[in-house]
Amino acid sequence: MVPGSEVPAAPLSEPAQSRPLFTRVVTFGRLEAVSFVHSCIYTALLVCAFVLNKPEPATFILGLSHGLLWIGMSLTCIAATRWRVIPFWLAVCVAVLGGLGPFFGSFGFIYEFRRRRQLSAVTR
Repeated sequence: MVPGSEVPAAPLSEPAQSRPLFTRVVTFGRLEAVSFVHSCIYTALLVCAFVLNKPEPATFILGLSHGLLWIGMSLTCIAATRWRVIPFWLAVCVAVLGGLGPFFGSFGFIYEFRRRRQLSAVTR
């Protein structure tokens, strides 16, 4: 079992071919990377909107990108929780707190990455 979680973690020793397609495509590392990209896009949106006096179409494109990424990340993280790719608290961080700013999700991924690394060092 993963500490702080009611569901056991997916076994990493399984061959990739025997795992479901979702868990082969949606991995912790890929979700983490998309979360960081989303945070960068959101930062650019904030700069455009508040520092650069809302230049169009840049503000529109960045706003649309942020909105679509937030919806996509929320749905994917909820599904990833179901498939035990990420813990429930991280999906909540992305889906709920991510509405206020995607930085919560990025910080959550950093925390979970460090926690997993520490757990793997302890079990060796």
